[in-house]
Amino acid sequence: MQSPSFSQGWILGREQRPGPDGAELIYWLSTESGPLCVSLPGQPYRGFILESEQAAWRQWLGARSGWQLTPVPAQSFARQPVLSLELSDHSLWQTARQQAEQQGWALLEADIRPQERYLMERFIRAGVAVKHQDHRLLAARPANPTHLPSLVSLDIECSRHGELYSIGFYSATDQRVLMVGEPSPSDGRFSLSMEFVADEAALLRGLLDWFEQHDPDGIIGWAVAGFDLALLHKRAAHHGLRLALGRDGSEPRFEQRAGPGRDCVIAGRLVLDGIEWLKAAFYQFDSYALDAVATELLGEGKACDDSAHRMAEIEHNFHHDKWALGHYNLKDCELVWRIFEHTRLLEFVLARGQMTGLELDRTGGSVAAFTFRYLPLLHRSGFVAPDLTDTNIPPSPGGYVMDSRPGLYRNVLVLDFKSLYPSIIRSFLIDPMGMVAAEAEADPSLLVEGYRGARFHRQHHRLPALIAELAQQREQAKQAKDQPLSQAIKILMNSFYGVLGAAGCRFHDPRLASSITLRGHDIMKATREWVEGQGAQVIYGDTDSLFVHLGDDKTPQWCQQQGQALVAGANAYWQQSLQKQGLESALELEFETQFDHFFMPTIRGSEQGSKKRYVGAIEQQGKLRLVFKGMETVRSDWTPLARQLQQSLYQHWFEGKPVTPLLKQWIARVRDGECDELLVYRKRLRRDLTDYAANPPHVQAARLANEHAGRTRYRRGSRIAYVITALGAEPLESARGKLDYEHYVEKQIRPVAEPVLAAINSDFEQLDGGQIGLF
Repeated sequence: MQSPSFSQGWILGREQRPGPDGAELIYWLSTESGPLCVSLPGQPYRGFILESEQAAWRQWLGARSGWQLTPVPAQSFARQPVLSLELSDHSLWQTARQQAEQQGWALLEADIRPQERYLMERFIRAGVAVKHQDHRLLAARPANPTHLPSLVSLDIECSRHGELYSIGFYSATDQRVLMVGEPSPSDGRFSLSMEFVADEAALLRGLLDWFEQHDPDGIIGWAVAGFDLALLHKRAAHHGLRLALGRDGSEPRFEQRAGPGRDCVIAGRLVLDGIEWLKAAFYQFDSYALDAVATELLGEGKACDDSAHRMAEIEHNFHHDKWALGHYNLKDCELVWRIFEHTRLLEFVLARGQMTGLELDRTGGSVAAFTFRYLPLLHRSGFVAPDLTDTNIPPSPGGYVMDSRPGLYRNVLVLDFKSLYPSIIRSFLIDPMGMVAAEAEADPSLLVEGYRGARFHRQHHRLPALIAELAQQREQAKQAKDQPLSQAIKILMNSFYGVLGAAGCRFHDPRLASSITLRGHDIMKATREWVEGQGAQVIYGDTDSLFVHLGDDKTPQWCQQQGQALVAGANAYWQQSLQKQGLESALELEFETQFDHFFMPTIRGSEQGSKKRYVGAIEQQGKLRLVFKGMETVRSDWTPLARQLQQSLYQHWFEGKPVTPLLKQWIARVRDGECDELLVYRKRLRRDLTDYAANPPHVQAARLANEHAGRTRYRRGSRIAYVITALGAEPLESARGKLDYEHYVEKQIRPVAEPVLAAINSDFEQLDGGQIGLF
């Protein structure tokens, strides 16, 4: 027997399997010295029962073996004493859960999996330090590993019918392509390592050999779970092969078998899809196609000569130019690798795991993250969590949005409450446990009033301190310029409000969410009154931001000073206001932006000011930088024509130049065919084409494209590029009709121009003698 060892690493996987004396917990780690698997047998399946139902449970358990009821110093949210029920037999545990449901007995926290409970009760999240002996886990504690797990960027190429052509691998230690076909010498055009294999089955065996030799901690790619790994699994089954990519020799598990938030699970390895993780990190792109994202982030796209006929080029190269196909395959792998590096996406994944406790390759899961962080704190306060109920929850009010004062302004400041909802939780002690404790408190001086009948205990609470801890960690991350960690903490903190009002959360209660949002309403209204009491004018407010007009004749320097004075005064106001209530304010108003020019449009066809739509201009080094909110230029379903026109129009207007000649020029250019490349719509299909009852333009174009191609090229999730012609909506790649220029004048130029024209007391029909609008 070996002596005990100590290791530190990232948790790549956590599972449990039934054993003779309880669950065996299995953890896969990435350590600096390589992968490590440790296990802990004999862990009980645990839930909590009400003391009042103890006799019924004992009668039902009777002479069965392997169960134990233990008194614990805890109570339910209904303030009833509870006992811990521990079972060693998995089958009996499943039967007990069914019995509880059938009889209406409480079995609290029965859904918490043993491998999760072991970690959360020790405050272990993504990083762990373990003491182990012969792969047996002896002890564990939280840790902060400094190394990065090893990755491989994986990409496959195949025919339109799904037969595999090649597999590309790009890692820190090896970059190569496995290609089906007869070996052929390179002609020197491409510098890459390529191995030829006899057939598809040999290609799959080569894949398994590569993983056995290089053994990466994780797989990254573009739609890597839903496409690459799924097709590899399908083709392996076709050849009677096991796609044993797991470090324990197991095959990948997909969809429902993978668990929530994970499309594919491979034992001992992460599976990270670039698209999903960019979205999780709040990156936004008009298109998430690899070529589009790589071009925007890296300035370089896919190695393809004809993107409109990419599949035809792939099939042609497989039969006639395998080295070109290999170059294309490996380039895709490289682009994904570089996108992960450029965005520090792996660092974000690790930081998020350290904050949430979720599996490293699980996306979503804000409710699960809240449970992981909050549950052990709840237990240490003498409570167990309630069960998830299916009760219909009345919706909580949304964020505060005030009526705007439309018009063109100079010198508008944006004053923004920093993390408003988390700050409200901290300041007003909003907490699920605190609300339960308040219900039993007779001393009103120990209570804080909430909304919709909620009250919170001043002494018994956990969530405010958790939020404060996260806020401090975020400030430290920002000072250390650790953007991935800062972003991960921000996302987690902001998710807590939504969780408390979500039907999928065991702690949901409309009183909790309303005590946050309605408090936010009152804070925004009171801050507006205070600001206007200082002589400024608030022209708009939205959730956590106030737009303050200081006057058109003020200098930028004076506005800067006034902005700093306003936030300092408002913060002092809230400190004093909460201090009078015996509370400590965590509210912090910040001076975020100074717009030299600002335009708030009206609702189309009305004199009422719009909401969530505005244009501002910030002067930087003598030039104006435009900021659009809710306007056509920031919406992906408008054409480049609308975006470029809007940029040009507001630039002219804010610079004091006449806009009518500019608009006439754009109209003339469109009608003369000088802007044809700007007339392309691009829109994503949200459903399969057969599921659309109506035939909107993008659906019409996609159906035509599939008809022309003779196959289902466009389906749910596809992005279609199309134009409007005399024949209607047609796919860009095969449009036959003449472009309908009057459509673009009426539907793209006019909506952009009208807000400005209305502000200068003009209208669209006047631009060229009434010609516009007749078609």
